[in-house]
Amino acid sequence: MLKIDGLVLTVTDPDTGRETEILHGNSITLAAGEAIGLVGESGSGKSMTLKCILGIEPSGARVEGAIELDGTDMLAASGEELRRIRANDLALIAQNPHGTLNPVLPVGRYLVEGMSDARNMSRADARERAADLLRQVGIADTERVLNSYPHQLSGGMLQRVVIAGAISGDPKLLLADEPTTALDVTTQAEVVAILDEMRREHGLSMIFVTHDLDLAAAVCDRLAVMKDGEILEIGTPEDIRDRPKTEYTRALMAARPMLYPDGHPATAPSAAPGAGSDEEADA
Repeated sequence: MLKIDGLVLTVTDPDTGRETEILHGNSITLAAGEAIGLVGESGSGKSMTLKCILGIEPSGARVEGAIELDGTDMLAASGEELRRIRANDLALIAQNPHGTLNPVLPVGRYLVEGMSDARNMSRADARERAADLLRQVGIADTERVLNSYPHQLSGGMLQRVVIAGAISGDPKLLLADEPTTALDVTTQAEVVAILDEMRREHGLSMIFVTHDLDLAAAVCDRLAVMKDGEILEIGTPEDIRDRPKTEYTRALMAARPMLYPDGHPATAPSAAPGAGSDEEADA
């Protein structure tokens, strides 16, 4: 479905003319209906990889290698071909939903106009489908949300709206660029569950960009660990967790926050009945 082979991205400093290689010959294959997570620290090249797929790399950048989507050479495609592919086959969910939606227009305009333009639907049909999509992502009060402005909705609600917009065009590939970064932990779990459900229900392939290994493991079939613009290893979540191949992956795993680094208190010997100190017994 998607094949990336030897992807190299080089950017040029407009002031000095100095060239810097950002991505170093990375290769990924993604099957139809499969989800792969790009994980790694900030600056590792995860989002730049998505930009290369979309054809929105920085101005003056040079992209080498191959990117094929269903047999179409994305790097050789004309501007018109790229616009058609972005409208029909690709969808991006950005990390900040406030940056996706126009703050001076109601949410309904974002969904309705997008479908009217891309699918040649009447506004009435587009609004009906928009309401149905909102229900699919767990929004019951669809009319209120469609008539609301972005500042009137929570971050979690806005991200659901963006997910609804992303699947409205029935894309083949969903690009999720840290879609839960701006959300609290509880809302993160809800949004990730919705993403996973929508992907499976609509048969989408997905690239999920995140620095959170556990989050990626929850929704992805495979994980690709990136550092300094290079993919170090690719494997199932179990392989990455239990059999990491590189020192960096092991360090990344060790850096995950843990509530009880030394084990849950209930499993400690001192937690056994009668194991407390005399002072504790007198308390």
